[in-house]
Amino acid sequence: MSKAEKFLNKKEEEEIVAAIREAESNTSGEIRVHLENSHGEKDIFERAREVFHHLKMDNTKEENGVLIYVAVEDHEFVIYGDRGINDVVPDDFWESTKDAIVTQFKQKKFKQGLVNGILKAGEQLKKHFPWSSDTENELPNTISKK
Repeated sequence: MSKAEKFLNKKEEEEIVAAIREAESNTSGEIRVHLENSHGEKDIFERAREVFHHLKMDNTKEENGVLIYVAVEDHEFVIYGDRGINDVVPDDFWESTKDAIVTQFKQKKFKQGLVNGILKAGEQLKKHFPWSSDTENELPNTISKK
């Protein structure tokens, strides 16, 4: 079993998926979490962009997908937002979201860090891409792993 597969237990994964559902319940935005062992020789942002595309997160109607990409063995993560969300959030938004995750990660509270980041991203998505009666969940809420 890889480190990415052991990073969270089943209960923690369920709590993260619940946080994604909660965050997405008020927005048309889409949030995904992806875990893999390492981003390898590639720059972490480049690898996150590849995963974003592979998960078809760049196909959302309003370009408002947010990926939290974690390279477990590298002890690194990136929050990667699509064009629609990046164009409207405040300049410090991704840093403040990152800080919410880092604070917990430093204490080895990985599940809580991801939950905090998901809910913080959900707040901005709600503000700029509110839920409406024609909103549909365009992407699965599951955690992807490689």
